[in-house]
Amino acid sequence: MGTNEQPSDPHFEPTPDNARPIRKGDTVLIDLWAKLDAPGAVFYDITWCGFVGKAPPAKYVEIFGVVRDARDAALKLVRDRFAASQPVHGYEVDDACREVVRAAGYGDFFIHRTGHSIGEEVHGNGVNIDNLETKDERLLVPGICFSIEPGIYLEGQMAVRSEIDVFITPSGKVEVSGAMQRELVLIDAGGN
Repeated sequence: MGTNEQPSDPHFEPTPDNARPIRKGDTVLIDLWAKLDAPGAVFYDITWCGFVGKAPPAKYVEIFGVVRDARDAALKLVRDRFAASQPVHGYEVDDACREVVRAAGYGDFFIHRTGHSIGEEVHGNGVNIDNLETKDERLLVPGICFSIEPGIYLEGQMAVRSEIDVFITPSGKVEVSGAMQRELVLIDAGGN
């Protein structure tokens, strides 16, 4: 979790040294991952964004909308390809997502791959949704789970990432595990 400029580093990690109170007017990014304490359990890995108060900055609302739309475009590509029984590679899903961000003028601020394989380890060894760090030419196939998590990282200012987990059932149905964030979460500042 980070506030304001902290998550503009996509690998920001809170520590006792960089911890600070969350205050009214802060932008908030929460990246969570966990799994059941049971053999064979698979991770759930999500990221949501919010704002402490009632009126988030216009730039924050704008980049959230771009990231949400990019995530949805990537998911649509996977669903459309599976519905048509057509192959889809990890890099193609990254490209679909990244194109939305580029078209909105934020391509230079999408500085990590779109997603990763998920399994018994939070970052699995299967197909990654990536054409930035590597060109993952592996096919998405039934029985796999992966994240779609585009982000816009404005160094020293703010960041938005929206992460969902996608599972392709053995029959080829493309399912999202859990809720998909549609709007920024407005966090009540307690009247302050």
